[in-house]
Amino acid sequence: MVDLGLAGRRVLVTGGTSGIGLAVADAFADEGAHVGIIGRSPQRLFTALEDLRRRHPRAMIVGGSCDISAEPAVQSTTNDLVSQLGGLDHLVSSAGISGSLGGTVDQVAAEEFMEVQRTNVLGPFLAIKTALPHLREGTDATYTLIGSDSGFVTVPGMLAYNASKGAIVQLTRALSTELYNDGIRVNSICPSIVDTPMARDGLGIDSFQDAGYPVSKPANIAWLVLSLASPLSGPVNGVSLLADYGYHARSSFPA
Repeated sequence: MVDLGLAGRRVLVTGGTSGIGLAVADAFADEGAHVGIIGRSPQRLFTALEDLRRRHPRAMIVGGSCDISAEPAVQSTTNDLVSQLGGLDHLVSSAGISGSLGGTVDQVAAEEFMEVQRTNVLGPFLAIKTALPHLREGTDATYTLIGSDSGFVTVPGMLAYNASKGAIVQLTRALSTELYNDGIRVNSICPSIVDTPMARDGLGIDSFQDAGYPVSKPANIAWLVLSLASPLSGPVNGVSLLADYGYHARSSFPA
């Protein structure tokens, strides 16, 4: 069994009340970390905290709710949770929305486009901006963003989401360079379809059971997050790791 070196670490996960974020919080707690989660909905936050505390009765698990795109709220919530955790070593940005799918560029309202950017791009920016003073004092500090293969490949009808996830790829690179001298590594995980409530809702389906394409579980992505956060991955910085079953590597040549 590999010791990832995460026991006793202090972790903050945005979007930690469901889907990938909740799986990440659960995986860190499995490793013996102290975990704080941020979610928009107080009701979902309560449910997630109850579930995590039941599964990990010996772990410190705290949470707060706020709009991840509102700087004063993010600052206040972050400071409060970090105070409860006693510091911060790892930050994970998992909060995100897909926006309406299916519309062409002339059908997408400007405000709808900006709503996706506020959550998916401004949110991760504010997460690191507000957590930075704490991470600078952390041990083997890391910031891991949840991106998407939609930052590399596109399909019609996902313009706002594609734009936001493309921004995450470049934000990862820029932050990894800027924070290098602070000793903070920055990477992102970019999965293809993951079986989450957001994905099912966005596609208008109840199950991926009969999907004609590979679908990851949230736990698959959580493992990748832990792997990058581990001090064993110290040389890895500025990477946007595609987790798309090799789709990006395939040629369109019919052979």
